[in-house]
Amino acid sequence: MSSESLIEQNQNIDLLRFATAGSVDDGKSTLIGRLLYDSKSIFEDQLHTIKTFSRTHRNQEIDYSLVTDGLKSEREQGITIDVAYRFFSTPKRRFIIADTPGHEQYTRNMATGASNASLALILIDARNGVVTQTKRHSFISSLLGIRNFVIAVNKMDLVDYSQEVFESIVSEFNAFADKLADESVYYIPISALEGDNVIERSENMPWYKGSTLLDYLENVNVSGGRNLNDFRFPVQYVNWGGGDDFRGYCGTIASGVVHKGDKIRVLPSGKTSKVSRIVTYDGYLDYAFAPMAVTLCLEDDIDISRGDMIAKVDDLPAIAGSFEANIVWMDNTPMEIGKDYLIKHTTSMVKGNFEEVIHEFDPDDISMKSSKSLGLNSIGKVKVELKSPVFADIYSKNRVTGSFIVIDPHTNQTAAAGMVTKYKQVSPDKSCKSAKIRVISYPADKKEEAKAKYDRLSMHGTHCIYVDDDLLKETLRKGKPVDSDEYSEMIENLCKIVTQSGVSVVVCSDHFKS
Repeated sequence: MSSESLIEQNQNIDLLRFATAGSVDDGKSTLIGRLLYDSKSIFEDQLHTIKTFSRTHRNQEIDYSLVTDGLKSEREQGITIDVAYRFFSTPKRRFIIADTPGHEQYTRNMATGASNASLALILIDARNGVVTQTKRHSFISSLLGIRNFVIAVNKMDLVDYSQEVFESIVSEFNAFADKLADESVYYIPISALEGDNVIERSENMPWYKGSTLLDYLENVNVSGGRNLNDFRFPVQYVNWGGGDDFRGYCGTIASGVVHKGDKIRVLPSGKTSKVSRIVTYDGYLDYAFAPMAVTLCLEDDIDISRGDMIAKVDDLPAIAGSFEANIVWMDNTPMEIGKDYLIKHTTSMVKGNFEEVIHEFDPDDISMKSSKSLGLNSIGKVKVELKSPVFADIYSKNRVTGSFIVIDPHTNQTAAAGMVTKYKQVSPDKSCKSAKIRVISYPADKKEEAKAKYDRLSMHGTHCIYVDDDLLKETLRKGKPVDSDEYSEMIENLCKIVTQSGVSVVVCSDHFKS
């Protein structure tokens, strides 16, 4: 088989991005080094350098951790500081690994490494069990939307490959994982140093009947994390080149699928058009999907610039003027309530400030405590007020349009990374109204269902109001008896006025007939 055929075959294999996490000295770098070494994914010259350094400075044949610990300070101290990205592949799957640091002071680096991962590989030292940093990294991974966890109980060789030790750690982590979101957790006892259950099944642990680490990584299904329903295209650059009056809008598809001929709406202008061409370096496409980088050409000339958002006409993001978010504070300088920060959201940059810290999380047990500010590596839920709106989704629905970073304008340092959990829409311009603005009606005896629907819509940012017969009696009717037909007309007129203002209505009444 030719080299070109091998490359083409490799490119068609599924890609899994995963991040290692856990406490310091749990053996993350050693495990990744072992994976790369045993899968023959290390170049000969790199392997020679690692072996020479190992013999000279570590008095051993090979120190697997050196495969990922590339910084000079990392090799000198024997710790991971920065995030190291490594690539390897097997006949079944390609992998991109983010080897993240375990020290608490580098928690921000860990969050960065895990932000694009679909799976978290959490290492636990069998001698120490579950520690605070293990919980912190697991909690951050959960906040970042990772739903697949592999718990690798490492250094089993140092506890005589004890089944009791392994099962005790499984029980301890299970008790913690019950407080997280709905994750899939898989446990594997390993020895990264000796290679037990990494690629080959361990003869030292015949009591373990599950998969080896590589076998699990090759076969785990993580496809559910990608949103292919809601098309979102943040415009990064307007391309006037190409001749023949070419005008295209460049960017990376954040989510969803777009076809040639699709009718789209541009935010914030609200103007509509159709996709005339989908252009890539390799030529024109009939359709494209996330996370492809493409250039979209439209049938109509529309004033579009960087920071605008292109979406389907009947499926728009929220025009968010404020939101609540979970954030990881990454700056040495603590958060200042009321101070203007820069909010980087997709391709747009707006000013905003923190109104309050709703609560701070204790990573040890995920309990919530009151706090007036957040410091380095703190995790909390906050309210953010924006000076200009952004086009956002809830993070659990869309990891790209639901995430943002906070930049201190005075130092230009990244201060925090955030995930939107709830937003408040600003009233959109009439030309930009979503097709989802509507009246949702319930009979009078379904008040609880109607209120629950209103709560769900509000939680997800829909600009809406709730009315029922009791409220209407106090307002429109003012306690006076009204003819049934007249009462129905009053409700219909109210709903018309409200929806024309860009607000949905949940109405609970037997008198609403439309």
